[in-house]
Amino acid sequence: MDKDKIIKGSLSTIVLQLIQNNNQMYGYEITKAVKEASKGKMELSEAALYPTLHKLEDEGLIETETKVVNGRTRKYYSLTKKGNAESVDQLAILKDAIASLQNVLKYKLSNG
Repeated sequence: MDKDKIIKGSLSTIVLQLIQNNNQMYGYEITKAVKEASKGKMELSEAALYPTLHKLEDEGLIETETKVVNGRTRKYYSLTKKGNAESVDQLAILKDAIASLQNVLKYKLSNG
């Protein structure tokens, strides 16, 4: 199985959680954080990230603020109140799914 498929299915949760943990982030920071936190095992392309950010914004989960930093314009993303609640919910769902998957992968039939 391609690990990128697993990441893609969890991308909204990853993005929401990173923004929640850091208060606000811009796109490159998000891609860099994913790579650094995973020790290079996960990479998030701009082609995957920006449609996700636009979707989260359309859903009212994140909001943007444009700032000029060192002469460069950056769009920072932060969570709305609704986004904070959604981040908590999505993380709980993902953790539960991971726990269930771990249980399935180590399951053995009992000889009863």
